[in-house]
Amino acid sequence: METNAVAGNDDVKTESKNVTSHLPKLKLSTIFAMTFGFFGVNMAFSLQQSQMGRIFQTIGANPNNLGFFFILPPLAGMIIQPLIGKYSDRTWTRFGRRMPYLLVGAPVAAIVLVLLPNAGSFGFGYASTAALWFAAIATLFMDLSSNVCMQPFKMVIGDMVNEDQKDMAWSWQQSFSNMGGVLASLVPFFLAFIGLSNTAPKGEVPITVKLAYYLAAAVLLITSIYTIAKVHEYDPKTYAMYHGIDLANQKKQPSLWTLIKKAPRVFWEISIVQFFTWFAILYSWTYAAGAISLNVWHTSNPSSAGYQAAGNWYGVLTCIQAVASVLFGLLVQARTKPEHRKNWYVFGLLAGALGFILIFFIHSKWLLVLPFCLIGITYITMNTQPFSLLTEALNGENEGAYLGLFNCAICLPQIVASVCSFFIFPMVGHSMPAMFLVGGVSLILGAFSVRFIHSRISDQAA
Repeated sequence: METNAVAGNDDVKTESKNVTSHLPKLKLSTIFAMTFGFFGVNMAFSLQQSQMGRIFQTIGANPNNLGFFFILPPLAGMIIQPLIGKYSDRTWTRFGRRMPYLLVGAPVAAIVLVLLPNAGSFGFGYASTAALWFAAIATLFMDLSSNVCMQPFKMVIGDMVNEDQKDMAWSWQQSFSNMGGVLASLVPFFLAFIGLSNTAPKGEVPITVKLAYYLAAAVLLITSIYTIAKVHEYDPKTYAMYHGIDLANQKKQPSLWTLIKKAPRVFWEISIVQFFTWFAILYSWTYAAGAISLNVWHTSNPSSAGYQAAGNWYGVLTCIQAVASVLFGLLVQARTKPEHRKNWYVFGLLAGALGFILIFFIHSKWLLVLPFCLIGITYITMNTQPFSLLTEALNGENEGAYLGLFNCAICLPQIVASVCSFFIFPMVGHSMPAMFLVGGVSLILGAFSVRFIHSRISDQAA
């Protein structure tokens, strides 16, 4: 039986037997089409990770208050992704059910990407309340729109990719994501290298950072348009056939609260691991530029050339981290067998724990390459294995809603970490490098928690 799949009906290799409850094998070109769009989406998130702390400190934010600004993005994700998942589960249109949301989110995200780095350029004044609130609101909208863009890419893998190809699909998606991160992170460094000014009047963001955001906006639009044009989702009847859903007896969609109460056990078990993981990652985003500036350039003055150089070097390290993620994803995780998912999950988190701890001790810009490579392994692991372990336990009927709700396990830890930073940061002597020790301990706890995940496939193979 032919199906309306990605890039045309002939892209799906179906088996004539037992197709009523199993997804078909997809061609590699099909998986490429549904994962490539993450390249553009992650340019926005990579700039958020590598440059947002720099932007806020440049326009006058107190380092002790950075946690406040980093609460907004995960809060937006907790609200928007479950709603996108819930409503897209029942959105059947000629464009599909996931892609229409990408069609709306991409242009909005591009507009906000252009506005954010100009927070200090509208005459609000250095450290003014207006400038900080403008940047905070722009960040909130950037994360809202970026989440609208991100969620369709995650859900379409759960919709269309079978268990044998799922690890490869998640790894490809995150590899393209990291490639986008490479480009986003290198742009400020490259522009400064070719002679553009990497400093600006007090309270303004350098042109090197602004142009990086403008480029990200353009690439996000282009890659999203490509995915929308190439991805043709299953129609309701075909989707129901592959997921074993009886359309005749399909009940009214339950509320998000009902779904939460009926969530499979693995949903909560993975969420515990996610808590420790994303708690640590938030501190990397918040304090990396400042920690590198202190340890290597021995300055904490955001207006100094040393601090701006540290910001650019963090962009390079983020790029190296992304390259390590891509290599580990393509060479190792893409070939992961379903029964080994938990083992690689533990390995990935412990690698990052070591990387976090090393950052506290290293005072050489070049030696920092090693811990960021280790963190790159963590990053690809934490963005692939949890989703593979979760989706193997879902039946496809409310998969979008569950993936949206699962995003709360990513966002809530960031909010908690941001709030906790208000007393943890003073406890460690207002030391940005010391916050990486806190993150390293959190990742170790996350790795230990993986053993309590009940995976149908991994546990049967054990």
